[in-house]
Amino acid sequence: MATDKALDQAKGGLETATLWDSFKLAAVVAAPVYFDREASTEKACRLIQDAADKGAVLAAFGETWLPGYPWWIRSEGFSSGLQMKCRAEYIASAIHIPGVETDQLCSAAKQAGIDVVIGVVERDPTTEATVYCTLLFIGREGKIIGRHRKLKPTDYERRVWGEGDGVGLTTHERPYARISGLNCWEHRMMLPGYALAAQGTQIHVAVWPSGSEDILARAFAQQASCYVISVGGLLRDQDIPAPYRTLFPEPSSLDAGCSIIAPDGEITAGTTRAEETIVVAEVSPSRILAAKSICDIGGHYSRPDVLKLEVNNRPLSRIGFGKE
Repeated sequence: MATDKALDQAKGGLETATLWDSFKLAAVVAAPVYFDREASTEKACRLIQDAADKGAVLAAFGETWLPGYPWWIRSEGFSSGLQMKCRAEYIASAIHIPGVETDQLCSAAKQAGIDVVIGVVERDPTTEATVYCTLLFIGREGKIIGRHRKLKPTDYERRVWGEGDGVGLTTHERPYARISGLNCWEHRMMLPGYALAAQGTQIHVAVWPSGSEDILARAFAQQASCYVISVGGLLRDQDIPAPYRTLFPEPSSLDAGCSIIAPDGEITAGTTRAEETIVVAEVSPSRILAAKSICDIGGHYSRPDVLKLEVNNRPLSRIGFGKE
């Protein structure tokens, strides 16, 4: 569990006399229990406690960690009987926000005294037949503080995920820093990242299906002058569900690991090993402000008279009913 001293030092964000006090961030590299949301949730709760025991104030998991990234979408014969069964089970294993699983995660975060950012497969509450690649933000108070649905699923992912909305393109004020997050190649889109940088993000979570795309993550750290927790999921031979083994890729062909990156783009901690671990790095609030004093792209390093971004942050709605 995060120590009271660490949390007390973090109170007030970067605006108080705690400028020279450091705090710890954690990247959780682990495999979910694919297609099993109950078992995956229980495992996530244990890992949340483990990260807190290491003194971290924030723990980050990979893209759609709960209950797993749809690795099978790239295999041939997408309309085969096995593929269709896989598609149905994937939707059935998705979670609602809020729901039973999020209640468990919130309880675990509160008990451990730690914030959590975790990728989940979110089921549309209206149709119950569409799922989203969602990044879920949970506070150590035991409450959901935000969610961000991936704006544009990448390539094969469009077979299984719906498009998200702009609700989650925001930063979240925490006692130690202002946090944000994006899914995978949203970091290539430029505008979502700018929307968060312009809101002054200080700790950003970049999530991936596996490994850590350090080029994009390090670029974001430098552009936004913030720390980045870049973390992916994990897939090993033993993690592949037996019924769908022929649909999954060879784990040896996938990257593994994570990186925790400083505002100047330096990797301060990380791993590339395909094994379950929690990587922790101590970070400095003063390093964030020092970087932003040189280049604050949402502030003094911007030209709003020439370039301006407009964000539609209203929830996506496909149906409306008139009132008599």
